[in-house]
Amino acid sequence: MTPFRHATAAALYIALLVTSVWSISTFFEPKETILVPMAVLGTLVFSAALMAYLFFAKPLILFRDGKAEEGIRFFLTTLGIFMGYVLLAIVLVFALSYL
Repeated sequence: MTPFRHATAAALYIALLVTSVWSISTFFEPKETILVPMAVLGTLVFSAALMAYLFFAKPLILFRDGKAEEGIRFFLTTLGIFMGYVLLAIVLVFALSYL
């Protein structure tokens, strides 16, 4: 996979997760039970593991194979593309708030 695909997968995962939670919360309000923090913590742990894989797995493999410079470039490119998605989201938030 390319840095573009890794960054896009991360952005799409976040968009899907937020959209799902947002949509579900409009249909019903969950009761405050012990399951709510358990679900939130489980989602956080899964998300952290997925993001670690998408951002670090390929660079670490390249680094291990003696291609440190290529691994660093892969990581920084992925991070840069992802930052572009974040900046796009921020711009959309401000643009849509003035409509």
